[in-house]
Amino acid sequence: MSDQHDQPASELEPLRLSKRLAQLGLCSRREADEYIAKGWVRVDGEIVNVLGTKVLPTQTVELDPIAKQIQDNRVTILINKPVGYVSGQAEDGYEPAVVLVQPENHWEGDTSGIRFSPVHFQGLAPAGRLDIDSVGLLVLTQDGVVAKTLIGENSQVEKEYLVRVSGHLKADGLRLLNHGLSLDGEALKPARVWWQNKDQLRFILREGKKRQIRRMCELVGLQVVGLQRIRIGRILLGDLPRGQWRYLRSDESFI
Repeated sequence: MSDQHDQPASELEPLRLSKRLAQLGLCSRREADEYIAKGWVRVDGEIVNVLGTKVLPTQTVELDPIAKQIQDNRVTILINKPVGYVSGQAEDGYEPAVVLVQPENHWEGDTSGIRFSPVHFQGLAPAGRLDIDSVGLLVLTQDGVVAKTLIGENSQVEKEYLVRVSGHLKADGLRLLNHGLSLDGEALKPARVWWQNKDQLRFILREGKKRQIRRMCELVGLQVVGLQRIRIGRILLGDLPRGQWRYLRSDESFI
């Protein structure tokens, strides 16, 4: 007959309910605190509304249908970001990409069926960054689960780029771009990099350090002259025109 000593230590250690909700992928930590305070979380069938409550990983944690309905109404927006816009807060006189989310820039090819509403700006934040001088797919979302999927510390979602370069690639440069480079004193995760044509590389990464691709290229003798993100997970930039946006459809997901 087994007892507590037979169980892994991780199954015996209590953790904050908000962390457990995020761990289960039910919501973000920030959303979890909101839902707990409003009495929208049950543990083993009982409502828990005290922030800081701890639970065991073996306990059953559920969200109230009200919280699920609120989540279902949260939107995720895909923008084809042009050069000259920053991903997040305005800086150095440059506007954030969210200013493009206006009815006149809403792509006519959007098939989501979602009608634009000013309420969609509430809590809308970038899930990842794209440099001011880069273009392509940028995600803005109200949904903490989407944000955690794309930029959480354990995210494994691929990002794909077309990168136009100049200069002379070192003899072993392509190998190093795929695996072997370090930035900021840390070894980079393996990437997939190959020549798309004579002056353009295709990159697939699973991480996103600041200006990572530009800095990787500099380490092997290349300069980036153009960078476009064309895919995040299963979502493609596709035919979305530069400077326009669309909603993520209910039948689409990044993973």
